[in-house]
Amino acid sequence: MNSRSWVSIAAPIAMGLVFLAAWHAIVAINQIPSYILPGPLLVLETLLRDWNPLFHSLLITLRVTGSALLLAVLLGSLLSVLFVQSRLLEAALLPYAVILQVTPLVAIAPLIIIWVDDPFDALVICATVASIFPVIANTTVGLRSVDTGLVDLFRLYGASRTQVLVRLRIPSAAPYFFAGLRVATALALIGAVVAEFVAGTGGTRSGLAYQILQAGLQLKIPRLFAALLLITVTGIALFLVVSWLSRLALHRWHESELPQEK
Repeated sequence: MNSRSWVSIAAPIAMGLVFLAAWHAIVAINQIPSYILPGPLLVLETLLRDWNPLFHSLLITLRVTGSALLLAVLLGSLLSVLFVQSRLLEAALLPYAVILQVTPLVAIAPLIIIWVDDPFDALVICATVASIFPVIANTTVGLRSVDTGLVDLFRLYGASRTQVLVRLRIPSAAPYFFAGLRVATALALIGAVVAEFVAGTGGTRSGLAYQILQAGLQLKIPRLFAALLLITVTGIALFLVVSWLSRLALHRWHESELPQEK
């Protein structure tokens, strides 16, 4: 690991430690009650004490997030391929994808929850709606961002539209797809949490949003912060996993993942 890699790791860790130290100092110096702003040590202690229920809720939220992300990738990639193959189809459907993206999820989530009988399916649909557009937009751009000279070369050798798609357009679109996937992963988690807030799910199927709601109503602010910490760490972990997959797929041939010269 070179010096640049160490700096890219150490810099955010150092900044985080400075932030935590400042947070602890502000709480301690001003003697802020824990029901207004708990210190970082109290949040960590609460997270360890209430780990079992919080982790169970995290698994539920992750299940919704994973299912929604899978649907977003499958449907978004399929629509992107169809858009590239047919301009008419893109003109007919893309505006509706844009409408779904610009419409606030909190506005349509109650309708989805009312219309869909199964609560889990409703949450997955809400999170899918929140995360599908980056996959569609980025993958479509990637499928179109192909050197026209290479397309002409393929056609010169008698390649069919399917062969051009599979052997040229899809590999060329991979960097764009992974860029969209990074955004979609974060939006899927956000969509799952927002949908849980709207649905107000409880009991054994309650996600982290329910834990936040309950902690807020009961003024258990340290537990609320602990649930927020879990969501944040989960989002970072998901982003790192997608970045690792991108590096694994592209590091041998694409400029975005090749080692940069000093």
